[in-house]
Amino acid sequence: MIKSKKIFECNNCGHQSSKWTGKCLECNEWNTLSERILSSSKKNSVLNSLKVPQLINDIKGESSARIQINDNEFNRVLGNGLVKGSVILLGGEPGIGKSTLSLKIALTLKLKVLYISGEESNEQIKLRANRLNYQNNQCFIYNETEINTIIKTSNEVTPKLIIIDSIQTIYNSEIDAIPGSVSQIKYSAEVLIKYAKEKSIPIIIIGHITKDGAIAGPKVLEHMVDTVLQFEGDKNHLYRLVRSIKNRFGSTNELGIYEMNEKGLQEVNSPSKMLISTNQEQLSGIALGCSLEGVRPIMIETQALTSPATYGNPQRSANGIDIKRLNMLLAVIEKRGGMKLSQKDVFLNITGGLKVQDPAIDLSLISAILSSFFDFYIDHKVCFIGEVGLSGEIRPVSRINERIKEVTKMGIKTIYLSKYSKINTNENQAFELRKVGKLQEIIQQLFK
Repeated sequence: MIKSKKIFECNNCGHQSSKWTGKCLECNEWNTLSERILSSSKKNSVLNSLKVPQLINDIKGESSARIQINDNEFNRVLGNGLVKGSVILLGGEPGIGKSTLSLKIALTLKLKVLYISGEESNEQIKLRANRLNYQNNQCFIYNETEINTIIKTSNEVTPKLIIIDSIQTIYNSEIDAIPGSVSQIKYSAEVLIKYAKEKSIPIIIIGHITKDGAIAGPKVLEHMVDTVLQFEGDKNHLYRLVRSIKNRFGSTNELGIYEMNEKGLQEVNSPSKMLISTNQEQLSGIALGCSLEGVRPIMIETQALTSPATYGNPQRSANGIDIKRLNMLLAVIEKRGGMKLSQKDVFLNITGGLKVQDPAIDLSLISAILSSFFDFYIDHKVCFIGEVGLSGEIRPVSRINERIKEVTKMGIKTIYLSKYSKINTNENQAFELRKVGKLQEIIQQLFK
């Protein structure tokens, strides 16, 4: 007779305890403990295989070779391709395009791929493949959710890439818990990671996210995998962003940009053209800047609106940047620039649904706010690159030469930047550099 024991497991972090407590002792969340019945039988033999220690000098470097995907944006986010034996967790809201992107990778790889679907039938996946209009004669679709059966089938197929859609549907029949629970997700992830390392097969795991934006399941799942990618974007917009949150084999600052159309997700090779408006109307409150995502400079458009506060306290709203950053810049404008914004509603927006943390766009944000405040049009051939300090000084930013090269490709003729920036000048350059040292100089030159 198989013995079993009762434990209490946190639905938020996966911490286990032998008795129920109102608050989890690990993550301090209230009312997240649920009862689980564990069997004393041994887990699957996949997790119990014996290993022998190996000298580092005997390990071949080819074990970390990368598999190139026919998708430049996804390759960039991963760090130039898939590392053999790595496990990638791809999270995002429902309907954002996770399955579409994963199927596109499977169809364009031109290698043997095993696509595990626990949410859609084979016929539904075939319809999506027809819409994407890609062909791969070595792509196998397998509709299964039991983890032991998946591992057995994978040993028979011997693929070069495995895609799991999604981890919330995978379960083990020996665990007394429903699919999607902490126990099932954690155990299934352990088996997949173990299998990926032993067979040197990269695995892409699709995961849903909760209402607060976190990947559903135990938080420890993000620590177990090698790479965590976040699929972002508004379903009302055409563009989708793939951002690296964690990457053991590359930078976490890279960004992949896609356009969603009737043929699926298409790569955006020139994101600056995507983010800059083609409207040439002479409107106030618009200024151009240049942000750095990883090593790639992207030209962005900042929009601002100021209006008298007629309903008590003035409103502050920011879309695409941190609201605290906006409040700081408004304080600098009022203190160092002498502009009275304390009784003004200020609304700020970064076009294209992009979220920017690069302080190099401070100068463009301030210019857009002042443009709306004075109702003054700033030419679309002018770009602002610089960080603004609390004392009102314009500080230099990193990779200024790469930023200048990007914005000049977009037809920019005048660039405002810090006078302390180190620039490789060219006598035959077709653009003008205007170096400023403090906020007052920007106000004097733009709004005379």
